[in-house]
Amino acid sequence: MTPAPYGGPAPLVSPFSIPNIQRYIAFKVLFNSRFYYPVFTILFLDFGLTVAQFSLLNAVWAATIVLAEVPSGALADTIGRKRLLVFATMTMVIEISLIAFLPKQNISLVFWAFLVNRVLSGLAEAAASGADEALAYDALARHGNVDDWGRILEVTTRFQSLGFIVAMTCGAAIYDPGLLNRLSQTLGLAPGFTQDITMRFPLYATLVMALGAWAATAGMTEILPEKPPASGNKSDSRHRLGQAFAMTFKAGAWILATPFVFGIILFGTLFDSFIRMVITLSSQYYRMILLPESLFGIIGAGAALLGFIIPRLARKLAQTQPPAAALCLTGALAFVGLFLMNFFWVWAGIIPALIAFAAMYFNGFFISFYINRETPSLQRATVLSFKGLSCNLAYGCLGIGYALVLKSQKLAAADQPLSGQALDNLVFKDTFWVFPGFLITGLVLCFLVFFLLTTFSRRHSH
Repeated sequence: MTPAPYGGPAPLVSPFSIPNIQRYIAFKVLFNSRFYYPVFTILFLDFGLTVAQFSLLNAVWAATIVLAEVPSGALADTIGRKRLLVFATMTMVIEISLIAFLPKQNISLVFWAFLVNRVLSGLAEAAASGADEALAYDALARHGNVDDWGRILEVTTRFQSLGFIVAMTCGAAIYDPGLLNRLSQTLGLAPGFTQDITMRFPLYATLVMALGAWAATAGMTEILPEKPPASGNKSDSRHRLGQAFAMTFKAGAWILATPFVFGIILFGTLFDSFIRMVITLSSQYYRMILLPESLFGIIGAGAALLGFIIPRLARKLAQTQPPAAALCLTGALAFVGLFLMNFFWVWAGIIPALIAFAAMYFNGFFISFYINRETPSLQRATVLSFKGLSCNLAYGCLGIGYALVLKSQKLAAADQPLSGQALDNLVFKDTFWVFPGFLITGLVLCFLVFFLLTTFSRRHSH
């Protein structure tokens, strides 16, 4: 058994008896179980926003995460991980409350309220990223055995999948006034639900999750080695802010000087960006393989069932095989899934989509497992934030690149006797090849960069 590095008490029998681990799992489930996800786009539109405004708001959300990701991780490593997590959950409470009780009569007010909501949502995501795992992992290192981290990831993913299934199925159901009215009639109640009423139900349910997440983080115990005493004055605040920026540069230099961690972030970012982009486009893909829209939410919930199976397999692989095996498995699943999706098989096309989604689960597990194992405690949250930054930045760049490909292909197909949705479907199908094609290109470039960095690091060490 690995000894506790901080000279803490003797390890407990089970890692799940550690309070911070229990609250970490609760936080991950509650923070990510958002009941409005299955109706995300139409929720914005039902408030009176346009598709263009929806796209702009989500661009603001992504930009906020990119800008705040690493600084928030550095702050977590200097002022405390618990403080960042409490800030994240309180921000979630505010951002959900802002639109849950928003009057929709004034469209200008609605847009600005949603703009603030997107900024707050991005700040909450950035603040939580890295700080949550760092606090849980350090609690495990102090009170238990760090070799149990794989088990914790496995159990956490299962509970998150369960929460996602509940949110996907219930969120869409409580949004539908027709379903609720039929249910009321069955129960002998007077039907009186309208879309203006039910559109807020997923937000109310998410608000309850946000309050639960806040309670989970508020009860956590701070574990921050070598933390300087806080004086509370302005000079101390400036000193801590300076420490945060210094920690950012220090962690970035450490990543570059540690080829293994750099490689994990590099390849993990590549797989994450491509598969996440395909997941974003999954509803359009489902239409192309002629699946009825009524099944979209059920398919999403079914895909979440992979979270009950894959973490156990990933843990066994990570503990018994070299990291190269994890890279090969994830890369093979990602490429095979994306390649076969290009055939757009009617109904059967769901199989390659599930293969690609499985690669996402493996990728997320391996990134967390290896980075937490290799990173020193003092800068763990900052390094994890670099990982989050790279994933979101790559995702955004891929989105812009794919949008340019779509625009170019649509101009080239202008002579086709099609228009509207039919033309969009044709362009989507004709451009889907970029995902497996660019993935292979990205893998070659990543191997080249990793080889050059490893060679330079070895020469520098000599």
